[in-house]
Amino acid sequence: MPEKHGYAGKDLEAMSFAVNYHRWILSIFEPYLGARVVEVGAGTGSFSELLLERRLESLSLVEPSKAMYQQLCERVAESQNVTTYNDIFENVAEEIRLAERPDSIIYVNVLEHIADDVHELSVINKTLDAGGRIFTFVPALRWLHGSYDRQINHFRRYTRTELEKKCVAAGFKVIESRYFDLFGVLPWWVKYKVLQSNNMEPGAVRFYDQRVVPIAKVLESTLSPPLGKNVLLIGEKL
Repeated sequence: MPEKHGYAGKDLEAMSFAVNYHRWILSIFEPYLGARVVEVGAGTGSFSELLLERRLESLSLVEPSKAMYQQLCERVAESQNVTTYNDIFENVAEEIRLAERPDSIIYVNVLEHIADDVHELSVINKTLDAGGRIFTFVPALRWLHGSYDRQINHFRRYTRTELEKKCVAAGFKVIESRYFDLFGVLPWWVKYKVLQSNNMEPGAVRFYDQRVVPIAKVLESTLSPPLGKNVLLIGEKL
């Protein structure tokens, strides 16, 4: 597997406990989602399960980690119209394009693991059917890049403007772009910049998911935050 991908899947594994968090992300994606969906970096399938609650013509799941791929396959074994790939997206993009003609490609906490993200965005654009859409969710704010980002091989954290420019350069029109999870900025800065922790504890993830996320979701649906721990962008192929 090419070295340009630092993806190991560890952050997706930790975030598998963040059910409310994932539902919040999907609630923003959902009005724009099509019926032929690809999820890249599907991990063990926690986000995939939410997608399978929708009526989809097809769902293609791409996961490069062998260990996580095995768990993913077990998780979706009973689901219909699901195809899985144990590879990086670039290697299977043409096969997916020809077989599924995807109208939606999702990258949740994945693009930051790819060294040449502009090239990856171009591959996504070529793979999408006419008028198809990209759904991206990435870590934000360079000054938050700390011990955990290094531990799980993040090449970068994004600004909203940076992600928009890269998507436009790859042939997309931005139709939704926002900072996400304002409340998460301070805890992340303290834990991973000040204290230099290398771990994301499941208990802490569950607590934040159950106690903070429901409040944050309501507030951020009313007032768009000026910054956040993440950036969420939806783009449409020109």
